[in-house]
Amino acid sequence: MSTVTSREKNMLLVAVVAVLYAAAALSYKKQVANWKAAERIYQSAQKKVQEERALIAARDEWSARYEQMRDLMPVFPYDQDVDTHWLNIMDAAASRNGLMIARRQASKEVEVGDVYELPIECKDWEGTLEALVKFLYDLHQEGAMLDVRQLFIRPANRPGYLKGTFTLYCAYMRGDEARPPAGRSEAAAAATAAAALPAEAAVGLSVSEGAEDVAQPAEPVPEPMAQAPQPEAGGGRPAGAAAVDAPVPAEGNVP
Repeated sequence: MSTVTSREKNMLLVAVVAVLYAAAALSYKKQVANWKAAERIYQSAQKKVQEERALIAARDEWSARYEQMRDLMPVFPYDQDVDTHWLNIMDAAASRNGLMIARRQASKEVEVGDVYELPIECKDWEGTLEALVKFLYDLHQEGAMLDVRQLFIRPANRPGYLKGTFTLYCAYMRGDEARPPAGRSEAAAAATAAAALPAEAAVGLSVSEGAEDVAQPAEPVPEPMAQAPQPEAGGGRPAGAAAVDAPVPAEGNVP
């Protein structure tokens, strides 16, 4: 029967210790990775909590902004399709500014709280940079909630032209009482009224001040200089006397 020497026992002990250290190292490495992942999750959650606290602190300001924007949003009935309405607005703005839209398609309506959004995907457009800028500005001037969030531009085959794609998001609300969107017609009417206001004010000012102008002219009318009467033979004022010293007769000059 063979016996185990002390040297073999020591080597076996060293091997067991090495295996234990390797297992501990692997376990430690795994735990470090878990700790780092947990730390990232904690930091992300802490950042989110801080942002939510900031939003809660600014609740009154955001409520005021929401009420202001809510009054500007159009309201459509629940059973009305709105894709044709927004497509007509987009096509009209493109035609006015010389932007050619070849393919466009309305996507599914998305409900976000009290607000509804209708994405319109324009898959192919072409035009100059000036036409594109005017088109985007024209959409903003429509008064409706129109927002271009995704816009891709690349050179077209024709010199000086651009082409690409964009996605237009139309925001509106649903309700029992429909409210038309604040469009270009209202803006044009407001501009006309503002332009007509100075003219009416000027007319009213001239009418109200007419009587004062007649009673008190701004500049006095100078009286015509009268000629001195001719001296009589044998007496009177000499011919060389100044004409300004002569009295002014009531009815014309005396011959």
